[in-house]
Amino acid sequence: MSLTSSDIGRIAHLARLELSPSESERMLTQINGFFDIVEQMRAVDTTGIEPLAHPVAAIQDIALRLRDDVASEPDQREANQRSAPAVERGLFLVPKVIE
Repeated sequence: MSLTSSDIGRIAHLARLELSPSESERMLTQINGFFDIVEQMRAVDTTGIEPLAHPVAAIQDIALRLRDDVASEPDQREANQRSAPAVERGLFLVPKVIE
């Protein structure tokens, strides 16, 4: 996959970025370079390779420090929503800002 100059122009327009021609060309080169790296990584056959929990585990045995997945903070939703102008079914209601 590679982008064209018009793709960069469209992305810049959507992001409300004003790019000079040299900036646009530099961005095109960098993004296409990134896509080249992604394609190289996708071409690597990883069949049968177990995912690592930590990158250092590839070179040495390490014990991960894990803790139990337990909620340690009390539920404060109702207290936090008391000052909200509008709440419905536990969700904050906000005015529509995008048509």
